[in-house]
Amino acid sequence: MNNELSNDAIALLQQLIAIPSFSKEENVLVDFLERYIEIKGYTVSRKENNVWILSTGFDSNRPTILLNSHIDTVKPASGWVHQPFSPKIENNKLYGLGSNDAGASVVCLLSAFIYLTQQTQTYNLIFAATAEEEISGKNGLESLLMELPRIDFAIVGEPTKMHLAVAEKGLMVLDCLVSGKAGHAARNEGVNAIYKALSDITWFMTYQFPKKTDLLGPVKMTVTQINAGTQHNVVPDKCTFVVDVRSNEMYSNNEILAEINKHVSCDVQARSTRLSSTATPLNHPIVIRGLELNRSMFGSPTLSDQSLMPFPSMKMGPGDSARSHTADEYIALAEIEEAIDIYIKLLDGIKL
Repeated sequence: MNNELSNDAIALLQQLIAIPSFSKEENVLVDFLERYIEIKGYTVSRKENNVWILSTGFDSNRPTILLNSHIDTVKPASGWVHQPFSPKIENNKLYGLGSNDAGASVVCLLSAFIYLTQQTQTYNLIFAATAEEEISGKNGLESLLMELPRIDFAIVGEPTKMHLAVAEKGLMVLDCLVSGKAGHAARNEGVNAIYKALSDITWFMTYQFPKKTDLLGPVKMTVTQINAGTQHNVVPDKCTFVVDVRSNEMYSNNEILAEINKHVSCDVQARSTRLSSTATPLNHPIVIRGLELNRSMFGSPTLSDQSLMPFPSMKMGPGDSARSHTADEYIALAEIEEAIDIYIKLLDGIKL
């Protein structure tokens, strides 16, 4: 393990933590990161709050690997004892907002990029630090992909304890509307939209899509919000509810939406169908090498920018997803050292 790489990564992460970078407000951090990478000797490209660099001697005839993670954070949860923007090392843990999700991945992937591009490889490398991941925004990775060369494989830095998330559930959020007729609650009049909604809500609770997978299991649908009524003595004429749909790799979001509309009577509007489930071929050389490094494979229930990638990809990074978005978020220093070492061993000399 190169101590200089890990020391630089830890120092950089401390600097990143100290710069607030909420989604859509990443510009100050990107300004800093852009200068940092230029000082390292690379030519940086930038689009809005996204930055990327290409390996020297980039050759479009060779396969290309993308190393990507996000620089935006959610806002601090309540209950912080440490200061979220004052990075502090205590008991070999670095505390600060975004340390685990996903600052550690950003700095470790950059360190791996620096090391790997100093060696002879049979592939091109791209490092990209992108915005708006936490809100699935359109001005993050999605806008950047049209600027990049063809990608053959991507590693998406998210906290996975450096295990291999070779599949990831997609996301579709549905706004559902049931219409009734207003009336006085004291008399037998009106059509209660809440009562009409119950059958559709029950369907979402109980329906099972037939295709399941070992890695991601079944499609999961959860009613998460409901709203109806104006006052206690008025029969509600409208009831709205929200459904969170997590797709597996057997269905596109459009296929799931079509199936839902066959069974429910409410009006269903998808906020977006673009956040797809992903699955990587298990015989891919990078997956095989990861297994040789004693990494385990799993399917991830949580969403990342991997959902926007129309090419094979794998989610893999230091830290633990359970720490994400929590008070006193931290990354262990040993996790940073381990991640850089594993990324290098995973990719150095790999043939695609």
